[in-house]
Amino acid sequence: MSGENKRRALITGASSGIGKATALAFAKAGIDVALIARSQDKLAAVAQTAQLAGVEAKAYAVNLAVVSQVQDKIRAIAADFGDIDILVNNAGMGYTGSLSQTPLSDWQQVIDLNLTSTFVCIMGILPIMRARGGGTIINVASIAGKQGFPNWGAYCVSKAGVITLSQTLAAEERPHGIRVTAICPGAVHTEIWDTETVKVDFDRSKMLTPEVVADAILHTALLPSHAVIDELTIMPSAGVL
Repeated sequence: MSGENKRRALITGASSGIGKATALAFAKAGIDVALIARSQDKLAAVAQTAQLAGVEAKAYAVNLAVVSQVQDKIRAIAADFGDIDILVNNAGMGYTGSLSQTPLSDWQQVIDLNLTSTFVCIMGILPIMRARGGGTIINVASIAGKQGFPNWGAYCVSKAGVITLSQTLAAEERPHGIRVTAICPGAVHTEIWDTETVKVDFDRSKMLTPEVVADAILHTALLPSHAVIDELTIMPSAGVL
């Protein structure tokens, strides 16, 4: 990719799973990547691998769960890394438990990380994209945002919020040349299934791989500027797990 057409992306949740796979797919496509997650060590390893593709890749450790600080940190990252053409909001957490047994503190934690952090990341980058006259924002939602699943209530609500946020933002920012897409994967074989807040046992061999979702994100980002995928649902061929 020539310097004149060089693209620069910011990816959250980039230390593992879909975020890591997206970072490496972008790097292979010649897109510079700013990588965000909590673990500096894990991010540095991803950045080092991305750099082997000949792109600029930098790691920025940010705890997106502290939503009051995120917007300023995103702006600082953009100032350090350079103008961002593509924003991929991927960071999030899983959570299982019936709504009747979900403590308010757990509910707020899920909403803060999965939905509110996405909003504040967008607010940190949006002025830059408006000033440049365009950009692409890709929000990773979930099939759980399109239908309710028992014992996944907080998660479903947070991802439904991401889908509606994407739809509203797309309508508002279209006149500014900014494209917005919601990616809605089914079950993906990532570390989310090993976290303390998720207590289920699915057959991971039937799940999507992070690389499949990353390829869809890359395809969305590389569409010509006059085209946009509003919403993309990607399911395992085995169906809903």
